[in-house]
Amino acid sequence: MCRGFSTGQMCRQGKAPDMAEGNYLKKIAVRNRLREIVGASTNWQDHQQVLVERASLSQYLAQSQDQLPAKRMKDSMIEAHLPLGSQPALREKYLNSHNSVRFGRILEDLDCLGVLICYSHTWNEELQRSPLSIVTALVDKIDMRQNIIYPDCDIKCTGHVTWVGKTSIEATMHMSQYQDGAYTDVLDATFVMVARDPENKRAAFVNPLKPEGLEEEAIFHQSEVNKTKRVELSTASLLKVAPTAEERTLIHNLFLNTLDTRLVSFRGRILPPNSVWMEDAKLKGLEICHPEERNIFNRIFGGFLMRKAYELGRANACAFAGCRPTVVAVDDILFRKPVEIGSLLLLSSQVCYTEGMYVQVRVHSEVLDPLTRQHNTTNVFHFTFHLEKDVPAVVPQSYGESMLYLDGKRHFDGTMRNHC
Repeated sequence: MCRGFSTGQMCRQGKAPDMAEGNYLKKIAVRNRLREIVGASTNWQDHQQVLVERASLSQYLAQSQDQLPAKRMKDSMIEAHLPLGSQPALREKYLNSHNSVRFGRILEDLDCLGVLICYSHTWNEELQRSPLSIVTALVDKIDMRQNIIYPDCDIKCTGHVTWVGKTSIEATMHMSQYQDGAYTDVLDATFVMVARDPENKRAAFVNPLKPEGLEEEAIFHQSEVNKTKRVELSTASLLKVAPTAEERTLIHNLFLNTLDTRLVSFRGRILPPNSVWMEDAKLKGLEICHPEERNIFNRIFGGFLMRKAYELGRANACAFAGCRPTVVAVDDILFRKPVEIGSLLLLSSQVCYTEGMYVQVRVHSEVLDPLTRQHNTTNVFHFTFHLEKDVPAVVPQSYGESMLYLDGKRHFDGTMRNHC
């Protein structure tokens, strides 16, 4: 559930002086605006009736993208504010035990805002409700620009659509925080959303995007490059193809370093100094998915899934390293299946790669149907953390763990390239 961001403006002592509190109080919260757009009810008991009413909106869907008017980037531009500095009651929900902001809450808010940006791009003023069901398909990347988010300073987030396919939309967001009389960068985030019909059963066309000027052309082109890279990474996935020659050599050297030289055997394994077996670098959790955490389409809110995965991954990194971790990046979160209300959500976190003062964590989530006992993967999350000291090396034993190690190294190397 999106609890924080509100569109509008505000101003108090020590807060952004260019904002007027009166305007802020009159604006509609992001979450409420989304409910208006799709006609969602705040009452869980009404959800079946809402689904029936939304099904009638199918008549307004375009049969091709050519039927829809092109939109500009500024048509979807949204500025939202999180008034942590002026609303102590709200601050409590975002505060962690280390007197900084709970990053999991920020993930929830970014997901909610990204959806609203995409609805702004596709909005038809002639209709009271949107016939589209827009849901998060992928968190491409979230790059941190500062190590701490302060719990008593106002936050501003701006974003707009930067790329559009036939049925998918890329939304890019920038977050900053007001401190010492000016805004400082906090993070940059790129989300990819998909549009579906009112019943969320099949893909639906969205308005094309028309870049204006050289700057927007460059932004659009970079998004095209990002899409190509995502396809290339997917094609080279270790779940599909074998590791490269360099990666195979790396894994074999790790194996040789664990052999017991006193035994002429491939089975005798010894843990090298300052190392931890991957098997001992795990943490697991369970969540019961209640209606409270539903999205506007009465499935579990993607931001809630991200928050729970992040908090488990951070705890995993903290327990592994013995000190407090700071998130550096979030990337490549693919939403494979929706999570239904009432599901048992199983989360499994694994430290899969370490280097110096960095830890790469992978969190796998799946739903368990308690009646059929079937397991289905819903998401895989990747988090990069920075620690206050050098951390032990994590060492794989099985072939499967070796592939997790290589996958973690790939994500870590990609994150470090983006931060150079």
